[in-house]
Amino acid sequence: MTFPNINYKATNTELDTELQTLLEQKFTGLEKYLGTETDIKCDVEFDKVAPKQNGEVFRVEANLWLAGTLYRAEATEVNFETAIDEVQAELDKELRRAADKQSTLMKRGGRRLKEMLRFGS
Repeated sequence: MTFPNINYKATNTELDTELQTLLEQKFTGLEKYLGTETDIKCDVEFDKVAPKQNGEVFRVEANLWLAGTLYRAEATEVNFETAIDEVQAELDKELRRAADKQSTLMKRGGRRLKEMLRFGS
């Protein structure tokens, strides 16, 4: 499965194809958490914070809806490339945590069911 279409938005900056390509390459690593889910939507916003002239002025925000659950990440860095890396890492962490939680709940339910069948209560 490939990563779903990404909706881009640019505020106070111009969006070039190099940033889009870089973002799509980074987000392909998140495909392992998507599985066979078809209800996926991804919005990414690139923003240049206006009041500042230097320093951390480039902001990237990503909203990923996966099966009705919103995963959100935001980073403000010295360039867009670093901000994209931070956003990808944060989304990866959130998706991994959700997958681990789901797996743990399934195992816990299975243990409980087995215990109920064994002791008849």
